[in-house]
Amino acid sequence: MMNQLFGNSLLFGGNAPFVEELYENYLDNPGSVSEQWRDYFDKLAQLPGSVARDVPHLPVINAFAEQARKGGYRAAAVAPVDDQKQVRVLQMISAYRFIGDRWANLDPLKRTPRPDLPQLDPAHYGLSDADLNTVFNAGSFKGTPSRATYGQIYDALRATYCGSIGVEYMYISTLAEKRWIQDRLEPVHAKQSYTPDERKRMLERLTAAETLERYLHTRYVGQKRFSLEGGESLILAMDELIRVAGAGGVDEIVVGMAHRGRLNVLVNTLGKEPAMLFDEFEGKKAQDLTAGDVKYHMGYSSDVSTPGGPCHLTLAFNPSHLEIVNPVVVGSVYSRQRRRGADGKDKVLAVLIHGDAAVAGQGVNQEMLNFAQTRGYGVGGTVHIVVNNQIGFTTSDPRDYRSSLYCTDIFKMAEAPIFHVNGDDPEAVALVTRIALDFRRTFKKDVVVDIVCYRKLGHNEQDEPMVTQPLMYQKIHAHPGTRKLYADKLVAEGVLDAAGPDEIIADYRAHLDRGELLYNPVLAGYKHPMTIDWTPFVSPKYIETCDTRVPMAELQRLAERLTTLPEGFTVHSRVRKIIEDRRQMGEGKLPVDWGMAENLAYASVLVSGYGVRVSGEDVGRSTFFHRHAALHDQNREHWDRGTYYPLSHLQDRQARFQCFDSVLSEEAVLAFEYGYSTANPHELIVWEAQFGDFANGAQVVIDQFIASGEAKWGRASGLVLLLPHGYEGQGPEHSSARIERYMQLCAEMNMEVCQPSTPAQVFHMLRRQAVRNQRKPLVVFSPKSLLRHKDATSALEELSEGEFQRVIGEVEPINAKKVTRVVFCSGKVYYDLIAARHEKKISHIAIARLEQFYPFPQESFQEELAKYPKASEVVWCQEEPRNQGAWYWIASRQHLSRSLSDKQHLLLVSRPASASPAVGYYSKHNAQQKALIDSALGEIEYYKPA
Repeated sequence: MMNQLFGNSLLFGGNAPFVEELYENYLDNPGSVSEQWRDYFDKLAQLPGSVARDVPHLPVINAFAEQARKGGYRAAAVAPVDDQKQVRVLQMISAYRFIGDRWANLDPLKRTPRPDLPQLDPAHYGLSDADLNTVFNAGSFKGTPSRATYGQIYDALRATYCGSIGVEYMYISTLAEKRWIQDRLEPVHAKQSYTPDERKRMLERLTAAETLERYLHTRYVGQKRFSLEGGESLILAMDELIRVAGAGGVDEIVVGMAHRGRLNVLVNTLGKEPAMLFDEFEGKKAQDLTAGDVKYHMGYSSDVSTPGGPCHLTLAFNPSHLEIVNPVVVGSVYSRQRRRGADGKDKVLAVLIHGDAAVAGQGVNQEMLNFAQTRGYGVGGTVHIVVNNQIGFTTSDPRDYRSSLYCTDIFKMAEAPIFHVNGDDPEAVALVTRIALDFRRTFKKDVVVDIVCYRKLGHNEQDEPMVTQPLMYQKIHAHPGTRKLYADKLVAEGVLDAAGPDEIIADYRAHLDRGELLYNPVLAGYKHPMTIDWTPFVSPKYIETCDTRVPMAELQRLAERLTTLPEGFTVHSRVRKIIEDRRQMGEGKLPVDWGMAENLAYASVLVSGYGVRVSGEDVGRSTFFHRHAALHDQNREHWDRGTYYPLSHLQDRQARFQCFDSVLSEEAVLAFEYGYSTANPHELIVWEAQFGDFANGAQVVIDQFIASGEAKWGRASGLVLLLPHGYEGQGPEHSSARIERYMQLCAEMNMEVCQPSTPAQVFHMLRRQAVRNQRKPLVVFSPKSLLRHKDATSALEELSEGEFQRVIGEVEPINAKKVTRVVFCSGKVYYDLIAARHEKKISHIAIARLEQFYPFPQESFQEELAKYPKASEVVWCQEEPRNQGAWYWIASRQHLSRSLSDKQHLLLVSRPASASPAVGYYSKHNAQQKALIDSALGEIEYYKPA
């Protein structure tokens, strides 16, 4: 077959596109082509001196060209010249598809010299003006007829890939996606025809963007606003995106962005009344939050009209930490999509607006892209828009602020196509925005629009950029502005008369003077049908507890369902033993352990109509082999009905249970779950760290969202953080979840911090979090060794009765009148103290547990201490070093000392102050542990605070 095909040179007739497509199929999946073709392509890959190395993964024609030149495919003689040039033409087409963006006209400032790329020079292929009228087969190129002259092909390639748009997509492994992009760009040579009205609308959007910035600049001199000037095409892109998305069925869009251009987006995209913005500049906004935030961090929502009907727009609140809002937005979108059911990904869209330096510099983006296509976190693609100012704060030299060629190269890891576009070409910006949105809708993947522009002013309005970028800013000062360039173009082409652009400016300014918008798409009085009323969950006063009891019969029914497996489903022998034990727990034959109590809590919540979502690293099984919310068949793969979730099969009508093992990430995943929790108060959302210290990698999320979101933005969240904590000799990193950090963040009843010590406590605590009419974040220092501790169990009756106890007093028989020392502690150390007290036969020391650190249960603490009138010593015992744990927070707030009488004094028992959370030497750990317990029980004097 091969000899016949190449011997007759049939490759260069109508067969060229066929062979090219076969080769691309082979690159994508070698098994997709016939054995003969596969063998041939395998041999091509081994040819020495292949031209394919000029441009990665060029089609088969590149290798064939080199071998044809050497006579490798001819029995008698070298291939004719026209055959060689035909091959070279196809090779050149591939080169432009791969790297044509390097010669694209992208920089409005024209500062970057065109790189020397021989692959884009026709001379590299032996083509010259003498070939201009020679007809060649264009292969799969759609920019010309299938047979066209070299001149036509070359002109079409330059127009398509080297104009105002530079597209990167040939690294995508799926051929259908590459062909789709080619079909959208090549036939129109990357240009779109617009009606006069559409072009006038583009000018109006640019005018609105520029005029608002200049208006604020003169009205509020020197005030920070992080101007969009130089990047006004963002407003045009957002306008196009919303209208096209709305026409395509999207009726909700959630936007995340940092401060650059945020005020402009609020006004000109979301339709926030300028008068409201002016009040914020002038400090007139009512102080309805305990802290509030600066105006360029505030979120907003509105309902706007689109060609497809109303669309709800939300701009997420965000802190100054760049890019961290992105996974929050994606989590919120995922939650909204899940509420809508099967077509949720077609109805709700995530849009993220990045800065050029931040998108490449902040690792949270890599984490987010890594889970973009996973089951529990994928939102069917996010539209990313980069406002590429070509400068990072004061660093405009790419050698200093990134290692990659483009700031967008990070998106290639997700095989997202990247459309670079010159911000001074509004029509090109509109075109790539439309194509990007259509790509996302078609393939449910992330896509990037990189608007290459500039920053007219400094990082903020008080910054002087000429100090660090004098030559760049000389060009910027000489630049007339995108609006002026486009206005002049429309006048020159007769779309507007000479006075038209100035009239638009004057009209817009007149409306600003009245605090109004010239064009406001907001639908006044409209309420989106998917809007959730959070009012019942935002109580003005902290609610301590609620009824969390579950009838015994219901607990037994749920236990039976949790321990029933599908017929023929084979679990691991160790898991089978756990399930058998849990069945006996449900029957009252065994005490309830931690894993069973947690699963019963989730089950009781689900049948009550509240959804449950559990995510984190290895949460299905759990790191410590206790949860087993996901069961795995030993004889089937996961995708072949090999995973079973008992919590999803409790009864016919129940709320949805989600359990996802996350990617190996903390920051982005926790931010995602926070975003999810702020979009739905009707679900119990749980994120578990593999070890408590893993949350260190997500501290920015905890500080800037979870702990302070309600005070800054009025955003409530019921997110639960499970942080395994306990000193079992596992070294510095896996002992402490850093209790002290969370205690420092506690104020204004912003969240709850607990360390439950029994299965019944975790049952009631989780149920309280779900069924109470209050949404506050809950931080739980969960156990490790206690998960299987023989004494850390509860009777089933403790789940059907009682409530979450914020303080658990002495539970063993003891003569209160003989007690001279009361030890308060929390967590695992309680069981160590009890065991030592039994061993030493001590009867004058009472031991009580503090189960909730914040809000501190002052009344319960006082009641417990009052039981021991003869106690002269009150001890706070903690496993953590003196400078860590809860001690300093409790002591500084005087929670313990204010309840003491004049005859009582407070003692601290802890590990010595340490720079590390724990020791790594096991022998030293044991020595510290023994000294800790002996000191708490009065055997040795360990530490007395002043």
